[in-house]
Amino acid sequence: MPKVKTNRVTYPEGWELIEPTLRELQAKMREAENDPHDGKRKCETLWPIFKIAHQKSRYIFDIYHRRKEISQELYEFCLDQGYADRNLIAKWKKPGYERLCCLRCMQPRDHNFQTTCVCRVPKNLREEKVIECAHCGCKGCASGD
Repeated sequence: MPKVKTNRVTYPEGWELIEPTLRELQAKMREAENDPHDGKRKCETLWPIFKIAHQKSRYIFDIYHRRKEISQELYEFCLDQGYADRNLIAKWKKPGYERLCCLRCMQPRDHNFQTTCVCRVPKNLREEKVIECAHCGCKGCASGD
């Protein structure tokens, strides 16, 4: 008889330190996904989900790159298991993208006139002082703010 494959994941050392926070963020994500979206614009329904995904990625980025509290093995495990967005973290490492909210805001093909999102414009250069990104609800993620 063939062996039965199981999906048992072995967690690396140090997982106990970050597990409660990640579980809490996953519960928030589940709650945001199940929230009713009555009375909201179509684009506004996804804003809480983008915000929580950004929060999870930023948490893992901070504890590895800034505070150096977890090992590289645990960091790679989190990226491989989908706890954080690898591409977003790669952008955060580059100058000028330290505060990037989501990857859609920097892709020119998703915006009018083939430019980046309005939230990427520094606050002192904006004509309107209060804006919200249509994709993720960001109020400004330019690195010069």
